[in-house]
Amino acid sequence: MMKGLLRVVFVLLLASLFTSLGAIAQGYPAKPVRVVIPWPPGGSNDVVGRLVLQKLSEWTGQQFVVDNRAGASGSIGSDVVAKATPDGYTIMIHSTTHLGNAHLYKKLPYDTLKDFTGVALLSAQPGVLTVHPSLPAKSMKEFIALAKSRPGQILYSSSGNGSAPHLQMALLISMTGINITHVPYKGGVPQVAALVSGETQASFATISTVVSHIRNGKLRPLGVGSARPSRALPGVPTISDSGVPGYEMAPWIGVFAPAGTPKPIVGRLNAEINKALAQPDIVQKLENQALDPLPSTTEEFNARIKTDYEKYGKLIKLTGAKIE
Repeated sequence: MMKGLLRVVFVLLLASLFTSLGAIAQGYPAKPVRVVIPWPPGGSNDVVGRLVLQKLSEWTGQQFVVDNRAGASGSIGSDVVAKATPDGYTIMIHSTTHLGNAHLYKKLPYDTLKDFTGVALLSAQPGVLTVHPSLPAKSMKEFIALAKSRPGQILYSSSGNGSAPHLQMALLISMTGINITHVPYKGGVPQVAALVSGETQASFATISTVVSHIRNGKLRPLGVGSARPSRALPGVPTISDSGVPGYEMAPWIGVFAPAGTPKPIVGRLNAEINKALAQPDIVQKLENQALDPLPSTTEEFNARIKTDYEKYGKLIKLTGAKIE
């Protein structure tokens, strides 16, 4: 008799719990949501974020307000979110740089894995290996052969130590055994300018930053770092398909929330974001920026965070890059 009564009470409590969780998701958001983007306005994180957030504001009836908190490769804004109340009203849009910072900086005021939860992926930022036309290499195989015949002589530019272009090239070096010389610059603009001028001879860069130079013949593309070719560069193969089997490294942009944010709220955000990424106008606008939409479940995104965290850690250790 008592066991039966306890079982009934347990079932009722469980039903009540699921009802309350559903109510949390259904009632969210009940006020404006602050979205920290730890980069200046106008960059890829900002552009992608605002496109998607506009849809979320329209559909939910609440404003998703962007708060650009730039500085220290995104770690200043990340700290704001790590310390925010985990109620769904402070979230963050950040890139794979968030993972790299954990290995680059000697000490951060937060734990990259423990203090955040992944909400949803937004887009991939495929990189393309490009060379100056003066370099006599018109394919990945020719580039690798040339680099091996000129150890240390080819200069490659990046946007800084530990940056995505630096790590993309570090992966290529580790997989091919080539010896080329790194020249770090302070940002993507001087990095690309050095390549266009011939100051350096090779570089990885996001497609959107070099596509105009490729089209006017100032740079030559050899291969894209993603798993599939880019629509923005028709005819340019993947690096994996053109001489380095298994090569894949495509930085991404995603949405994070403070650890402990209720799962129903995370799930609601994930569903709305994926819905936005499926809208034809969003897809077209992202493609215009040479960015690929990346719909995902929260489980898929969090699994990728862990995998890429380890991958970036190994590459940064390989480069020896450190920031005090």
